[in-house]
Amino acid sequence: MFMFLVWLRCGFGQKHLAWLFGLGKSTISRYLITWSNYLYFCLGNIPIWPSKDQIVSSMPICFKDTYPSTRCIIDCTEIFVQVPSSLTTQSALYSHYKHHVTYKALVGISPSGAITFVSQLYPGSLSDKEIVSRCGILHPELWEKGDSIMADRGFTIQELLDPLGVKLNIPAFLDGKEQLDKEDVVFSKTIASVRIHVERIIARIKKFKVLKTEIPLNMNGTINQIWKVACLLCNFIDPLVKQ
Repeated sequence: MFMFLVWLRCGFGQKHLAWLFGLGKSTISRYLITWSNYLYFCLGNIPIWPSKDQIVSSMPICFKDTYPSTRCIIDCTEIFVQVPSSLTTQSALYSHYKHHVTYKALVGISPSGAITFVSQLYPGSLSDKEIVSRCGILHPELWEKGDSIMADRGFTIQELLDPLGVKLNIPAFLDGKEQLDKEDVVFSKTIASVRIHVERIIARIKKFKVLKTEIPLNMNGTINQIWKVACLLCNFIDPLVKQ
């Protein structure tokens, strides 16, 4: 387990791990896969979606004063993957935002900064909206009427939230205007000041350097497990948002 956590945090290559721990490269590979799967099931059995009462009791003042109905703040992030030889696969994974082949996932956090939702990895070519519709975060049992969700401009998902009775809070759009009205500027700044916490959480996840390196194709079978383990381990660190 120590070897797996060292690899996850430092992103060492398997040859270097074999030298550090005095083991064969094939043994290293087998241990990494085994512990990826084991921790995925162990940590995955811990419920991370909080109740409404838990959200309210742990809500920081910055949210209570501005967006007290917030249940979740969401954002997508991408990790680089080795370029596959298949042109069809390349096209599916290619991200125009990153100009590289990537995997893309959605992360949701509570107002207090705890990770409350982690999607599986999707091809980098998918839009934010499409990932929201596929990943399961819109399951009716997760939401109550009157809740709100906070996101960036790319998440134009209000029509997906309407059946749940959930409101979407995103920064204002120009909508053909040369510049935003004063009210829209204040509104957008207020959202940005609290939405930034989801970006801080993603930066915390990316401190596991194995996710910052180009994922080799031979790890495709376990990359989802590795991704979720890295995300869930972040909930064992000190809270992100202080009261």
